[in-house]
Amino acid sequence: TINDETVELLQPYFEMEDYTLQHGQKVCGNVAGLLSWTQAMVVFYGVNREVLPLKANLAKQEGRLKIANAEKDKAQAELDEKQAELDKVQAKFDAAMKEKMDLENDAETCKRKMQAASALIDGLSGEKVRWTQQSKEFKSQIKRLVGDILLCTGFLSYCGPFNQDFRNLLLKELWETELKEHKIPFSDDLNLISMLVDQPTISEWNLQGLPGDNLSIQNGIIVTKASRYPLLVDPQTQGKEWVKNKEQENELQVNSV
Repeated sequence: TINDETVELLQPYFEMEDYTLQHGQKVCGNVAGLLSWTQAMVVFYGVNREVLPLKANLAKQEGRLKIANAEKDKAQAELDEKQAELDKVQAKFDAAMKEKMDLENDAETCKRKMQAASALIDGLSGEKVRWTQQSKEFKSQIKRLVGDILLCTGFLSYCGPFNQDFRNLLLKELWETELKEHKIPFSDDLNLISMLVDQPTISEWNLQGLPGDNLSIQNGIIVTKASRYPLLVDPQTQGKEWVKNKEQENELQVNSV
């Protein structure tokens, strides 16, 4: 119930010299208590007059804070919801990016393979003519194979005892003429050596001591390819040395006469 008027009425008493707790105690203890109480109430009123607006403002601000916190919680809930949606979308985006990278890598790999294939095709295109020609040649060789085999087997079976001139006589003038009469196809330029042995084998024979002329190589073919044991007439002992070197790993035993 204290107001400004009450305080104003008490103000003259507060200005009196004997309106103090010490003077009141001299008169009566209860008076001193009442005197001190009035002073305290006026001080409380002055303080409370400043505090009340602050309290009212505090309550008002607390109300605003409550509303703001509610709005904040609502906004936070919406943010969490949007963040969850964003996480889902981000996961889809990451998966799409990974798939995109995989597709790009596959495309790059496919591109490199296509380039390599194109380079190979371009490189092999020049071989097409040669392959076509060889294919035709193979067909022709297959047709002539029967006659070529007859000449080779005849050479292995019967040409061993003869010199080079007589061997050519048998092959060219007798046997080829016979094949023509019976209409058996054969190669006109048949090379018996390349037909019956390859070049690395010939080189190995040369290292083992066999001379490199055609007659010696033909004799080597007869020794290694014929089904019967050969008889070597070898006055220069070249054939003997070649056979010994060739069969050294097989522990060939040689009897001297």
